[in-house]
Amino acid sequence: MELPPRADGPQAADIERKADLSVLSALLLAARTHGGPVVAVEDGDRRTLTYTGLIRAVSALSRVIRRETRGEVVAIMLPSSVAAVVAYFAVLAAGRIPAMLNFTAGRRTLLGACRLANVGAILTADRFVQVAQLETLVGALSAAAPVFALESLRERVRLRDKAFAVAAAPAGLLPRREASETAAIIFTSGAEGDPKGVVLSHRNILANIAQVEAGLPLERAQVFFNPLPVFHSYGLVPGMILPLVLGRKLVLHPSPLRAKEVAKRIAETKPNVLLATDTFLRQYARAGDPGSLSSLHFAVCGAERVRTETRDLVRSRFGFEVVEGYGVTETSPVLAVNHPDDIRDGTVGRLLHGIAAQLEPVPGLSDGWRLKVRGPNVMEGYLQPDGRIRKPPDGWHDTGDIVAFEDGYLAIRGRLKRFAKIGGEMTSLVMVENIAGQVWPDSLHAAAAIPVGPKGEAIILLTEEKNPDPAKLLARIRAEGLPDRFVPYRILEVDAVPLLGTGKLDTVAATQLAGQRLAEADARADFNRDDPGDDDPPQTTSSA
Repeated sequence: MELPPRADGPQAADIERKADLSVLSALLLAARTHGGPVVAVEDGDRRTLTYTGLIRAVSALSRVIRRETRGEVVAIMLPSSVAAVVAYFAVLAAGRIPAMLNFTAGRRTLLGACRLANVGAILTADRFVQVAQLETLVGALSAAAPVFALESLRERVRLRDKAFAVAAAPAGLLPRREASETAAIIFTSGAEGDPKGVVLSHRNILANIAQVEAGLPLERAQVFFNPLPVFHSYGLVPGMILPLVLGRKLVLHPSPLRAKEVAKRIAETKPNVLLATDTFLRQYARAGDPGSLSSLHFAVCGAERVRTETRDLVRSRFGFEVVEGYGVTETSPVLAVNHPDDIRDGTVGRLLHGIAAQLEPVPGLSDGWRLKVRGPNVMEGYLQPDGRIRKPPDGWHDTGDIVAFEDGYLAIRGRLKRFAKIGGEMTSLVMVENIAGQVWPDSLHAAAAIPVGPKGEAIILLTEEKNPDPAKLLARIRAEGLPDRFVPYRILEVDAVPLLGTGKLDTVAATQLAGQRLAEADARADFNRDDPGDDDPPQTTSSA
């Protein structure tokens, strides 16, 4: 079944017109439209740059990058900061391709990413490396490509570079890239295996920004706050590029994990829009003083389901709405988002303008379909080891997600890989996590499918809840009218549910941890249960 793009609102031609630029050209246009003296960006060190200052810094650094580095691809390994903004646009202005490195991913993964993208140089900052204690990692990466600290590159800025920076924008000296050229290589999170190199064009990114602009009331937002990492598509495109090319002030914070710091900075900078995940937003709402988040008109949350408890918490304490969105790196990244004036709880809103959907049935599943999408924001393709780009077949990207449409609003059932097959029926691990979240809303949970007994897979629930009562979970599952296959075979109490650096659940690590902990529990004979699917409540095993 195929669903055509939305017919209401802006036509596809309008989105194409806005996307027929390069990202750098869009930044220059924003500076001319909104005024060079306007503050463009501020970071956690309280460093600010106006649009004029940003473009001059980009122009000067681009000359140094062009002189000092080799290769078409220049990787960036920096936290969300003014330095990251300047580095990204400077690489584009140097005529190179930025590749965003996830510094939380580990040595093997990053070396693989550098080899895949044939990275010619890596940009970072000495201060960041020291604070984050990444000296060993940087040493390993230097074997793949030369590593340049921005502090040393700034010292190599010559007088002629400064003169060029002053004249570059007014004289039109910065390069004019084609919209079809590559604007970023982003590596998927690796939540389900080895990361892939996703190639996004200027057109992909700017089309998605135009789609988001049509789907959200951004006229209410003059200041954006982004604590999410720019190595992630959500942090890079909606979180960094979008505000800057739309002429909004961008406030960055180097880490989403420091809840008290983030809440304090929101109180100080008074943003109107916050980008976050459900987990992080709840932490900020609890850590913040009364009124500290009240400048927000709405928060946009992705990467995980937004809980009703989170909506109620921020609405009662600070008076703003939480809009849940959905996207994947391969779609630049946003596919759907709720509108703050039309929130359908349990859904991620309507598909954005210009996006067509293809729904394929899934054997063993009666209430969901596998989602494929096509539109101007769909990636150029996956980077291959030989340097070629593997394009989506006929422009269709298979998201791997199982979805349903409820009155035109998209509901996410979960990733296909996040279903357990129990008794021949597909059982959503995400639904089990959601129900656990209803029973124990103050704790994190992760469900994993582990081979157990003659019936194949069974659901193992990892939880940070202390001394969880299995009977409460069982009662909630039955109150929802769900069959017993949704009852976890074991509930395993853990100190911490594995998360990626972006705040998303690390499903690979969670599955490994579940298997390990289950084996340990078996060895200790800490439980006495037959096969999964019994009518007895799931047993609980505490953290060792």
